[in-house]
Amino acid sequence: MTIRVYNSHTRKKEDFKPISDKKVRMFVCGPTVYDLSHLGHARTYIAYDVIARWLRYRGFNLFYLMNITDIDDKIIKRAREKNEDPLKLARRFEESFFQDIASLQIDTIDVYARASEHMPEIIDQIERLIEKGFAYITQTGVYFDVSKFEDYGKLSHQDPEELKRHRIEPDPSKRNKQDFSLWKMRKEGEPYWNSPWGEGRPGWHIEDTAIAEKYLGQQYDIHGGGIDLIFPHHEAEIAQMESISGKKPMVRYWLHTGFLKVEGKKMAKSLGNFITIQDALKRYDVEALRLFFSSTHYRSPIDFHEKKIEQAKTALEALYETINSIRRSVKSMGDLTEDEKALERMIEESRRRFGEAMDNDFNTPLALSCLFDLAKYVNRLFDTQKSINKRLADYLINTFRELGGIIGILQKEEVKEELPEELRLLIEERERARERKDWKTADEIRKKLEELGIILEDTSQGVKWKKKI
Repeated sequence: MTIRVYNSHTRKKEDFKPISDKKVRMFVCGPTVYDLSHLGHARTYIAYDVIARWLRYRGFNLFYLMNITDIDDKIIKRAREKNEDPLKLARRFEESFFQDIASLQIDTIDVYARASEHMPEIIDQIERLIEKGFAYITQTGVYFDVSKFEDYGKLSHQDPEELKRHRIEPDPSKRNKQDFSLWKMRKEGEPYWNSPWGEGRPGWHIEDTAIAEKYLGQQYDIHGGGIDLIFPHHEAEIAQMESISGKKPMVRYWLHTGFLKVEGKKMAKSLGNFITIQDALKRYDVEALRLFFSSTHYRSPIDFHEKKIEQAKTALEALYETINSIRRSVKSMGDLTEDEKALERMIEESRRRFGEAMDNDFNTPLALSCLFDLAKYVNRLFDTQKSINKRLADYLINTFRELGGIIGILQKEEVKEELPEELRLLIEERERARERKDWKTADEIRKKLEELGIILEDTSQGVKWKKKI
C-alpha cells in the first residue's frame, strides 16, 4: 500500500513519492538552545521519531537531519540575564537537549547540525541572494526583500495584502516592514563573525536553509516542525531557498505537529504549568509518555493531563501483562487447535490493519488500537484455553514487540521476579481459605498483601499477582 501524507502546503493528503525512489531526505527544525526542552518539544520530536521509524520499516533509506539553533536573539537575551557567554550557555542547554533525546529513546536522527558551525554556508547563501537581487544591505544588516518573491505566503496561505500587515523585526532601514533579516550587524556584547558586509551574526531563517542545502540539496522530500513554525519561519525558508535555486518546490511534503496544552491552557512559566522533559521523566515512564503522545494524531492538538498519563500507564501495563501471560502459557510444539488457527489469522489481520493505519498519514491512534484489539482477543482466548503453541506464542510476542517498537513501546525485556517466601505462603494460605469458602479470611489476606504492595487477581487459570504501582 502507498503511504499517504498530509501536506501542509496543499492542505490535503497525497501519495508519498520521494524524489529519488526509496531514498528519503528529511529535515526537522530542532531546538533553540536557550532553556530546557519542554513537553511541547517532546511531542514534536517523538512524532517525527515515529515517522522516521515507520519510513525505515517500510524499506525507505531515510536520511534524517535536525538543526540546532545556537545563535539567536533568545540565547543572547538569556545569556545577558545570567551574565554568561551566549555560546557557552547554548552549549550547556544543548547538552541537556541531547540528554532529553536519549531519555526519550529517540534514535533515528542521523545528523545534528549547529548553526555556529555552518557560517561559510550561511554567508554563501546570503551572497547569492544579494547577487540575484533578492536581498539588500543596510546599516543594520542584510534583509530579504519579500516583494521580490511572488510566492511569499503560499505555505501559510496568506495573501499579499494580509502579509503587508505583519511587522517582523521592526527596523526603519528596511524597504518593507515584512522583510526579514539574513545578517545582523554586530552589537556590543553579542557573538559575531566576519562577513563581506561587516562583523555580525546570521538571522534565524537563513541558518536552516544553509544547513539543509549542505546536507540535503536545494530540493528534498520532507520538512517537519511544529505548526507554530509555518509563519514566518518556514515561509521564509521557502523564499530563501527557492530564490537561490530557482527550483520549485523546495520541499515536496510539509509536515507539522499540533499544539500542546497543559490541562486546557497554554504552557507557560507564568502560569506555573511549564513542564520540562527532565521533570516529566522523573514522574512518568518514557514508554508511557510515548504511548500518551502517540494516542493522539501528530497533526492534532493534544492536552497534557495527569489523568491521561495515568490512563496511558495503565494501558501500557495491560499490554505488558498480556505478553507475560503469553510467556506463562507456552506449551510444546504441535498442531494448532482451531482457536489457535483463529488467533493466527487475527495476528495477520492486526499486522495488516496496523500497516494501513501507519500508511494513512502515520495514524498512530488507529495503529495502537490494533495492538489493544489483539491483546483483548488473546486475553479472551486464555479464558477458555490455558496454553498456547510455542511457535504461535513466539509469533504473537514478536508482533507486539515489532509493531510496538514503531511507537517506541513494549521494548523492555521480561524481568522475572520471585515473591519472597513469606508472601508466597500468604497467597497459598488464602487459596486454602477460598477452598474452605472462608471468604472473610481470604479477604483479610488479600488486603494484607495489598498493604505490602501485592495485588491479586483471581482468574480462570488461577490466582495471579503483580506489584502495586
